[in-house]
This record gives sequence, C-alpha cells and structure tokens, in this order.
Amino acid sequence: MAFSPENRKGTINGIIFVAIFAAAATMIADIPFIKALGISPLVIGIVMGIFYANTLHNHIPSEWGTGITFSAKKILRFAIVFYGFRLTFQQIMDVGVEGFLVSLIMLSTTFLLGTWLGHKIFKMEEDTSMLTAAGAAVCGAAAVLATEPVLKSEGYKAAIAVSMVVLFGTVSMFLYPVLYASIIEPATGLLHMTPQQFGIYVGGTIHEVAQVVAVPASIPGAPVDMANSAVIVKMTRVILIAPMLIVLGIWLSMRAKKTGAEAGGVKLVIPWFAVYFIGMAGFNSLHLVPENIVGVINQIDTFLLTMAMTALGMGTIFSKFKGLGMAPLYTALGMFAWLVIGGFVVTKAVTAIF
Repeated sequence: MAFSPENRKGTINGIIFVAIFAAAATMIADIPFIKALGISPLVIGIVMGIFYANTLHNHIPSEWGTGITFSAKKILRFAIVFYGFRLTFQQIMDVGVEGFLVSLIMLSTTFLLGTWLGHKIFKMEEDTSMLTAAGAAVCGAAAVLATEPVLKSEGYKAAIAVSMVVLFGTVSMFLYPVLYASIIEPATGLLHMTPQQFGIYVGGTIHEVAQVVAVPASIPGAPVDMANSAVIVKMTRVILIAPMLIVLGIWLSMRAKKTGAEAGGVKLVIPWFAVYFIGMAGFNSLHLVPENIVGVINQIDTFLLTMAMTALGMGTIFSKFKGLGMAPLYTALGMFAWLVIGGFVVTKAVTAIF
C-alpha cells in the first residue's frame, strides 16, 4: 500500500518530486511563445518526465517510486472527475443537434478506425492502438490519461499515444487556418463553410482543447460565433469520453467473459471515475459554485493532470519502445487524414441536414 507505515515517507517524497516537475512545466507553459503555440502544461510535463526517466531516474531513492505511481494512477482519476467543472449540459444544448452529432460521429469513427489501423494493419499492441485512438478521437492527452486506467495498460504506452497527439495536434494548429484562408473561406459550392460551420469542424476534429482555441484566434477577423462553436463542440467531445469509457469497460468485460480470460467469473469493468465525471459536469450545470471558484478549481485540476502526465512520463523508458517502429506514426497519420478530410465531409453533411 502506498501509505502503509513502511511506504508512507517514500510515497510523500515521490509525490512532492512529481509536483516540483509539474510546477516547472506549468511555468514553462506560461512563457508567451509556448502559450501562443497552444502547448499545454500536460504535454510539457510528460516531456520532462520522459527526459528524467531516460537520464536521471537512477539518481533518486527507489522508495519514491510509490509516490510516482500514486500520481500516475490515483491523482489521475481524481483529476479526471474534477475535469467535469469545465463543462455544463447547457453548453452542449447551445451548440444544437448538429454539433452533438458531429462530435459523436467523429469520436466513434476515429476511435474505431485508430484501433483497427493500429492493431490489425500496423500490428501494434491493442492497448497502444486504443490509447492512440482515444487521444485523437476525444481530447488529446487528457483522453489518453482517462482511457489508460480502463485498459490497465503500462505507462509507456500512454506516452506513445500522447506523443502522436502532440505531433498531429500541432500540425492541425497550423493547417486549419491555412485551409480556411486559402480554400474554405473564398470558395463557393461544396468547399464553402460559414464561420459557424468551420467552428464546428474545428471543434469536432482537432485534438486538444487549447489547440481548438488557438485556431480561430489565429485567423484574422474571425467572428465570435466561429470561436464559440469550436469550443462548445470540442467540450461536447470531452464530455462524451465518459459514455465512451463506460461502453469500452463493458465491452472489455464481455470479451473477457467470452474468452474465459478471468478464472472464477468476470467482473463488469465500469470506470466509476467517468460516471463521477458526468455527475460533476451535471453539478456544474446548476451554477451553484461562483465562477471565480470554478476557475480556481480548474487551475488546480490542470496542475493535478500535469502531475499525472509527468508521472506517466517518468515511467517511460525508451528501451520499451523497441519493436514498435513506425506503427504509431502511421496509425496517427491515418486518423489525422480522416479527421481533416472525413471531418469536413461529416460537418458539411450534418449541417446541411439541420
């Protein structure tokens, strides 16, 4: 046990050690140049953690490992629950049926495509394929963190998935404004999109929340409804992670039962932190907590997520990546192509109907 008498001191020291790294990542993310790129402290945290894991990890007491593991597992679940304070059910209703449908279609198709490409076509481990798919389908690094405990996978697999999110999410930030300026905005007919449609397209297909915010902000003269639509659709995708994880947990249990993988019966795997996440979003929808307090909660939650991401990075040793080759890159590239091209088609089709 992490806080048993013999482990308590090492666990606390390990947590403090992770928190120091997370604080540094937070300060780096606030540097104007880094902030302008939309790079979140979560991403910086895992990069710092990976650097530590492959250079200095033998220079701290091994007893601190329980604290690092606690940060990557327990603090992670706690932070995901309180991520619900970033959402309200009213936001989902504001974007309408079209925004919800685009979110649902893109989430489900991207997750299924990424899992199939990674596992069946490029022969990656199923856990790595699902984590990579979750990051692209939902909300980047936070989705990888939320999916990891459901799969009970090793930390380095989450690091692979996050690296793909960082790569193609960053490409998206530069690609989408160019698309809007050179193809979508001046065109007529099939390629034309209204600002609101483009906002739905951005929110339904780009990886990280920060990246979604950055795209409309980088388009000169972008109307407010573009940015609002993008953010609300993106947050709809975020809240859909809870039912996705519940369905995934049920499917894993059914598959285990069918194959007889667990002796003595199979327990239903329900990620309760995902259920609590929905409950927290519902509570936030009542607006009982003042906005300034919600802002503080979200800042603390971002720090806790950064700690969890940093701790995952600290468990990532490059030697574990041997044998993967280019499979993660090819899988992420396939999903990226679907998000950009398929997402455009889906957005146009759905908004045309509604």
